[in-house]
This record gives sequence, structure tokens and C-alpha cells, in this order.
Amino acid sequence: MAEQNADGKITAPGRLREALHKARIEAADRTSVVVDLRDAEMARLEILNEALDPLFSEIPAGVELFDRGISQGDAPRLWIDAISHIGMGRDKRTYRFVQDTRFGRTVLAETHDVPSMVNAVTDYIARRMIERDQALVVPALPAVQQPRMGHKPRGAFWPFVLGVIVGVVALFAVALFASLRNL
Repeated sequence: MAEQNADGKITAPGRLREALHKARIEAADRTSVVVDLRDAEMARLEILNEALDPLFSEIPAGVELFDRGISQGDAPRLWIDAISHIGMGRDKRTYRFVQDTRFGRTVLAETHDVPSMVNAVTDYIARRMIERDQALVVPALPAVQQPRMGHKPRGAFWPFVLGVIVGVVALFAVALFASLRNL
């Protein structure tokens, strides 16, 4: 049953208007809860980021493997380097330290407390720095043998001449065989 206002326009029934108002309030509450959860995630990641400050201050200046920062978005993340980050678990209280690999994501650590996650990140950084050092080491090249005095190095001239002679003889034999067969 529609109601008519002073302008003569038909308006929605009173109960529907109340239901729409109630639904809008519930949607706003849900949105604020989602925003509050995201803010809580950001706050927890910022706490962890501050706890990692002493660790990152120890990294030598020449090592440019690590680029720490918090990215905002649907799922906030604390990036350690280009392939690993820390995000919050489904319960929004658990830190998840993951690494992207060729075969998918690998969970490196998962914990509720900050000191345990700092230890996991410390171990990860140490391993990455060792990998970097090993990659930068140039293996020693095998020593090239120098020709001895009075010893002439073998050339490739005589094997080439022998190959040409064998090729000519083979070609002559095939031509002779083909001409005898046609007779």
C-alpha cells in the first residue's frame, strides 16, 4: 500500500522504507568492520616493521637485495624483498611469511608473536645473503696449457687434406658405379 505525500507523489510503504534504512545501516556497519580489520592488519604489520628496524640496519650498505615496505590494498603486506612478504592469516592475528617461487608460494613461517617472526626473517635474510655471496664468487678458470718449447702445436691442415682426398675418391667411386650400372 503506497502512501502519497504532500506533492502528490507516491512513496514506498513505511515498512519498506524502514527496511531499506535498516539495510543501509547494516551495510555501513559491515563496511566499517572491514575497514577496521584492514586498519588492524596495517597496525600489526607496522609493529612488525618497527621490530625489524634493528635487523635491517645491520645489513651492509652494498647489499641491495632487500626492499622493505608495506603495501596497502585488499590484503596489506610487509615486503622483505621482491619475492617474499609477510601478510596476515585468515584470523587477522597470525603473521604469514611467504616466498614466491617458480612452483608457487611457499610458507616460510607462520606465528602469532612478533619475536618469532623477527627470528624467521633474520634467518631468511642470512640465507639470502649467503646465496648472494656464493653467486658473486667467480670460479677459478682451468689453467690453459702452454705449448712446450721445441714442440710444435699440431695444426688442422693434414687432417683437412686427408678428408679432401677421401671425399674425392668416394665421389669418383660413386660416379664410376653409376656409369657401370647404366650400361
